Amino acid sequence: MGNAKKAMRAAIYNPYLDTLGGGERYVMTVAQVLEKNGWEVDVEWDDAGILKKLEDRLGLDLSGVRVVSGIHKGREYDLCFWLSDGSIPRLYAQKNILHFQVPFHDVSGKSLFNRLKLRRIHKVVCNSKFTKKFIDKEYGVNSVVVYPPVDVEEFNTLPVGKQGKKENIILSIGRFSQLLQAKRQDVLVSVFKKMVDGGLEGWKLILAGGSDIGGEEFARSLRFETRGYPIEIIENPDFEALKKLYGRAKIFWSASGFGVNEEKEPEKVEHFGIVVVEAMAAGCVPVVNNKGGYSEIIENGINGILWDSRNELREQTVRLIKDEKERIKFSKTCKKRAQQFSQAKFEDEILKVIL
Repeated sequence: MGNAKKAMRAAIYNPYLDTLGGGERYVMTVAQVLEKNGWEVDVEWDDAGILKKLEDRLGLDLSGVRVVSGIHKGREYDLCFWLSDGSIPRLYAQKNILHFQVPFHDVSGKSLFNRLKLRRIHKVVCNSKFTKKFIDKEYGVNSVVVYPPVDVEEFNTLPVGKQGKKENIILSIGRFSQLLQAKRQDVLVSVFKKMVDGGLEGWKLILAGGSDIGGEEFARSLRFETRGYPIEIIENPDFEALKKLYGRAKIFWSASGFGVNEEKEPEKVEHFGIVVVEAMAAGCVPVVNNKGGYSEIIENGINGILWDSRNELREQTVRLIKDEKERIKFSKTCKKRAQQFSQAKFEDEILKVIL
């Protein structure tokens, strides 16, 4: 009994944890994977109630994870998994993993001080090849790409809408925010209104997402713009509500990054696109802006559609609406493609990095 092996200890840090988005799902799934594999996992955050919020919004089981106050930077831990805000931290764990969700640039990444701190970093991990391209250039590193986790099996088996069929719904999911990375729901609203004005009947646009970090005013303005049109805005839905929306919708829209020069401002486009994979797993055909990491998920014309202009978004969507056989064909290829981003694959890849 005295020779019982002591559990390995991991510290997890994400400065944006209360935004409850895709980056938070990534980091907390790392915590979940470690706990599942016998690690003691501490999340560094000052409010223990954050775990309940993360579970409700993201649908994760974090019952085996503990919250500890203060930022300890891995001191007295075997592993520290740290999400960067663009800076390079000085970390002290036995093994330190630095994760980038954002393609930072022009932040003096190769400064002498940063190069010294990077000596304590064992691996740099990015969420997409798009992010990697900018991170490697900025910081002079050779990062590893581990795509974000999606519980594709859960979305693949969702119940659908009325009479067991998909409904005439176009769905878009993303934060109602005009801060760093605008999801451009305003573009979607204007295009859908034009479609309705042009004679589209029997279809509905649903915009869903978090508004709890400065998005209330933008959501309010969208409600004003959508009066009189079959457009519904749902703020701060929990994970169960989102799953039901995926199950009902036929088409998935995103205009994230629209109008942005991604080479000059890569932080303003979608760096990967977890919600697009979730939609695909549920059989929603993605019709999304051709920017950022979306092209790593979607093979244009095979398992989704990438568009570059408002007119192209409208025309391609109308084509899908009119050709039900084509939409169903896309839906099947979407589900197949989504399997490449499964939770099981993420677990395998992240454990290779950590161990």
